[in-house]
Amino acid sequence: MFLTVILVMLTAFLALNLYRVLGKRTGHEQPLPKPTEERAPLTVVQRPVEAIGEAREPISRNVEPKAEAGIRAIIAAESTFDVSRFLGGAQGAYRMILEAFWKGDEEQLAWLAEDSVRDAFTSAIVARDTAGHVLDNRLVSIERAVIADASLDGKVARITVRFDADIAAVTRDAEGNVIAGSMTDAVETHDVWTFVRTLKSSDPNWKLADTDEA
Repeated sequence: MFLTVILVMLTAFLALNLYRVLGKRTGHEQPLPKPTEERAPLTVVQRPVEAIGEAREPISRNVEPKAEAGIRAIIAAESTFDVSRFLGGAQGAYRMILEAFWKGDEEQLAWLAEDSVRDAFTSAIVARDTAGHVLDNRLVSIERAVIADASLDGKVARITVRFDADIAAVTRDAEGNVIAGSMTDAVETHDVWTFVRTLKSSDPNWKLADTDEA
């Protein structure tokens, strides 16, 4: 009888504690989910499918609109062609050709330019030497190089580049006296040079095929 009373008291004690822990609401309880038929229907928002534009080969900002079609044709014919790399090489050639002409280095000009351009440079060098003049020029900087035109005729690619540069130009006589120009004042120059190359040939070099002023 005594044992039964103890068990009854223990059961009542446990029930009271469970009520204190589980029966009280704290205000942070999550509401029970409603039955399926009572839930608000899920609204599906329809999003328009964005049209996918036609994939195009990116053209550098250093290519003028007139030259874009020609550049695309060159890229299609020779996938390894890179606009940035070409312009870097063109600027290097611009410097080398000018310096070779100023020094009268015909051998250097022979492998940098096509025959017609090389012959024009050679004639100018001969006339300069005959007059006893010496050029003391210096390319100060190339401010900009942009592809102004491009074309592909069969496998022969032609790319025209406009160079905006600053050049310090001095002409001396045979005794070294300055007869024209100044080494302290750079002159703005705007040259338009056309380079040519046969695509997929064993020779990776572009040669100067024409020169003009902008």
